[in-house]
Amino acid sequence: MKYRLAEAMKNCMKKMPVEKITVKEIVAECGTTRQTFYRNFQDKYDLINWYFDRILLESFQHMGEGKTAYEGLVNKFHYIEEEKLFFKAAFRNDDQNCLRDHDFQLILRFYENQIQAKTKQPIPENLHFQLEMYCQGSVYMTTQWVLGDMKKRPEKMAENLVKAMPAELETLFKKLELL
Repeated sequence: MKYRLAEAMKNCMKKMPVEKITVKEIVAECGTTRQTFYRNFQDKYDLINWYFDRILLESFQHMGEGKTAYEGLVNKFHYIEEEKLFFKAAFRNDDQNCLRDHDFQLILRFYENQIQAKTKQPIPENLHFQLEMYCQGSVYMTTQWVLGDMKKRPEKMAENLVKAMPAELETLFKKLELL
C-alpha cells in the first residue's frame, strides 16, 4: 500500500507543486481512503520522506560489505535520476518535515552508525562537526544538482562529493574502508 501511495503522490507531483497537493488528491489518485493513508503516513511529507528512505537505503545498503561511500553515492544519484520529476518537486519544497532536512538527518545517522560500528566508540567532537558540515554540504549540492537539471553524471557528482570531504574525515573514512 505504501508503494501505491508513493506512486499516486508521484502522479500528483506531475500535475502540481507539492505544497498544493492534498491527501484527498493522493488517495483519489490511488483509489483508497484517507483512513488508509493516515494508517501509513502522518502527512504528505512523511510519504515523501518514506519513499526517499527506501531509495537511500537501497543505495547505501551494501556499505560495510566492501562498497564505499563513492559507490553508495553513485547509486543514490542514479536512483534520483530515475525519479527525476519526483525529486525535483520534493527538493523544491522547504516546508517543515521537508526532504532536505530528512536527507540530512538520514545521511548523518547512516555515517554515524557506520563509523561507530567500525570503531566501537563515540565519534570525537571535532570529527562529528566535520561530518555534520559535510552532510549539510552534500544535501545542498544534491539539491542544486536536482533543481539545476542534473547536468553532471551521477559518477561525477559522487566524485565531487567525495573530493569535498574534510581531510580528517577523509582519513577516517579511508582507515575504516568507507572510501
